[in-house]
Amino acid sequence: MAIKKTKPTSPGRRAQEYFTFDEITKTKPEKSLLKKIKKTGGRNSYGRVTARHRGGGARKQYRIIDFKRDKDGIPAKVTAIEYDPNRSARIALLVYADGEKRYILAPRDIAVGDTIETGPQSDIKPGNCLPLENIPLGTRIHNVELKQNKGGQIVRSAGTFARLMAKEGTYAQVLLPSGEVRMVHIKCKATVGRVGNEKHGDLKLGKAGRSRWLGRRPSVRGVAMNPVDHPMGGGEGRSSGGRQPCSPWGTPSKGYRTRKNKRSDQYIVKRRAKRK
Repeated sequence: MAIKKTKPTSPGRRAQEYFTFDEITKTKPEKSLLKKIKKTGGRNSYGRVTARHRGGGARKQYRIIDFKRDKDGIPAKVTAIEYDPNRSARIALLVYADGEKRYILAPRDIAVGDTIETGPQSDIKPGNCLPLENIPLGTRIHNVELKQNKGGQIVRSAGTFARLMAKEGTYAQVLLPSGEVRMVHIKCKATVGRVGNEKHGDLKLGKAGRSRWLGRRPSVRGVAMNPVDHPMGGGEGRSSGGRQPCSPWGTPSKGYRTRKNKRSDQYIVKRRAKRK
């Protein structure tokens, strides 16, 4: 995956960068694995905005991804690497020996023609899915389950990977990309390897319109507003806000913990690394 810079023929093109998409082998998705997406504009079922700065964007269809990887013992062949507009990672089209087709997250170092397997007896190579109890310590993994047979829920973004640190009793300790060490049941599955498209975070959009294509609407700084609109607004001349960064409703926005799920605190061995 390489990044290509554009020539500075205009202000919008001066800082723009694109992927070369060298690894993409198929441009049109598999029709049987598509589903419609209804745009919400950040609104809930009552029509109220619950996620700000969302709306517009290019039309797209959802690709049904196999996060469960439940076809044990049936080998599959990688027939294509495709672009997915709904996620930062690339996806791989698998054709199983029984004829079924499924999409999975495309790991790094995977190519068309490779054979991928699922199950406890699978080899330790990128793309294969195994229970944690069958994966050696120190292995890079992604698409990790938190509950058995629910499907992978964490470590699914482009370029990310977790590392299997230890096994003790019925639980394994997994080092997550955030620096958090979490206990996961050893019967839960994970996929070997690192998620591909690791340069996703290095890409420069270059212009505001490209954010609009992605469905991201503009956001206004609180210090640029009036006091009636934001706690950090107002002041004579340009001010830095005069208080700690917060949302329009006064909730601190930097360094303030918002985690409320106390039931799973028992599975966290080490908290994530603090921001510097």
